[in-house]
Amino acid sequence: MFDLIKTNQTNIKNDVLSGITVALALVPEAVAFAFVAGVEPMVGLYAAFMMGLITSVFGGRPGMISGATGAMAVVMVSLVAEHGVEYLFAAVILAGVLQMTFGILRLGKFIRLVPHPVMLGFVNGLAIVIFLAQLSQFMVKNASGEMEWMSGSMLYTMLGLVAITMLIIHFLPKLTTAVPSGLVAIVAITLAVVFGGLEARTVIDFVRDMVPAEQAATASLEGSLPMFSLPEVAFSVETLMIILPYSLILAAVGLIESLLTLTLIDEVTNTRGRGNRECLGQGLANTVNGFFGGMGGCAMIGQSMININSGGRGRLSGITAALVLLAFILFAADLIEMIPLAALVGVMFMVVLGTFEWSSFRIVGKIPKSDALVIVLVSGVTVATDLAIAVVVGVIVSALVFAWKHAQTIYALESTDEKGSKVYELHGPIFFGSVTNFKEIFHPEKDPDDVIIEFQYSRIADHSGIEALDSVAEKYQKLGKTLHIRHVSPECRKLLRKAGNLCEVNVLEDPTYKVATDVLA
Repeated sequence: MFDLIKTNQTNIKNDVLSGITVALALVPEAVAFAFVAGVEPMVGLYAAFMMGLITSVFGGRPGMISGATGAMAVVMVSLVAEHGVEYLFAAVILAGVLQMTFGILRLGKFIRLVPHPVMLGFVNGLAIVIFLAQLSQFMVKNASGEMEWMSGSMLYTMLGLVAITMLIIHFLPKLTTAVPSGLVAIVAITLAVVFGGLEARTVIDFVRDMVPAEQAATASLEGSLPMFSLPEVAFSVETLMIILPYSLILAAVGLIESLLTLTLIDEVTNTRGRGNRECLGQGLANTVNGFFGGMGGCAMIGQSMININSGGRGRLSGITAALVLLAFILFAADLIEMIPLAALVGVMFMVVLGTFEWSSFRIVGKIPKSDALVIVLVSGVTVATDLAIAVVVGVIVSALVFAWKHAQTIYALESTDEKGSKVYELHGPIFFGSVTNFKEIFHPEKDPDDVIIEFQYSRIADHSGIEALDSVAEKYQKLGKTLHIRHVSPECRKLLRKAGNLCEVNVLEDPTYKVATDVLA
């Protein structure tokens, strides 16, 4: 029911129309995240324009949309509150430089270490976050200046318009895919409100609720071109110490969210983005943001899914979204301000339905309990904190589960060769979790004078493994017995320098093991 992907083909018309749809959806998000960060709405809109344009041109994932995001905004708010917006611009520049450094060092490939259960938890949690974020659109400011839930006819109108928007998006593609259903829904609902005299909250109403009461009457989304300027901060070590912690967190959060979004779109479209190039593109965009008065950002999963669902596949879709957004700011603020929030909420609700992995309910009883726990854990942490923390927690838990399971799998097949040597054919990795079981395999007192450890089906993974091997070798040496190690991979032999004086390594028959490379990253 919720398979919203209609085509994987790049098409200029689809890219342009989907870009326009995305531009309309970017406005309230950019404004909302600007207020989360404690900066002016235009700072968020400039960020959405510059992030979207630069990453679409230079990034590693055609069709992915970047802009101001909540995950980065919550990091910025304390810096802005304590030191002011100019320090934010400096921090965003440094974060961009760090991200470009990650790309140059080709670290984007490490996103492949994120397990599939973490990805499932990521998208499920993200869908819930997007849904919860839309609930704020159902609140209005009362006479005392406090936000309260809608009621009466305003609430019923809002719910009705949201439902109609969702119905249009769902059923229109069954009739025609000539234009994005999301764009048709937004235009149709806007016309219905404008010419039907319906009482419905619009984008400008949302902006006026966000600003202080004395500024509400003059609030507007009209602006000018972003202008180049150096951040007005002291260029000193003290300034660096202030912004560096924020820049590191912003860089990490931005890349984690962007690379996971890239991976998700790869799976949805059955194509492949380039993680290292995305690091460079995100870094360049954030650096430019800092010099042109934007709050920076990263990939936006909601807007990216709107773009993909609307048929946007090429770089032109993101470029169009950015340029149309700028055009709204410069020339058509009045048009964008009259769009009903209900239409945008309906579009985002459809994104929620399309993003959530409903299949996870079906498979939860068919996968290991540890994987099911990771899915639930990552989803919960995403909702409670933010995406980056959730992914880190999920990877750590998955790694610990992996280590525990593999610690139990090490064993050895014992035999005697034609020369009378005892052969231990190891199976399973030797690492910090398995060293205890590894040591218990051997019987130095009972073994003959010549012993061979066969490593063809095993590997030494870390320093704990080296120490364990050293300990076993020392026991045989004290008994005057000789220990040979056979079929150790080249990578493992590099780790054996400490045990080299105790162990004889047969390098003549050692196989070559393939490891991850940078070719595909």
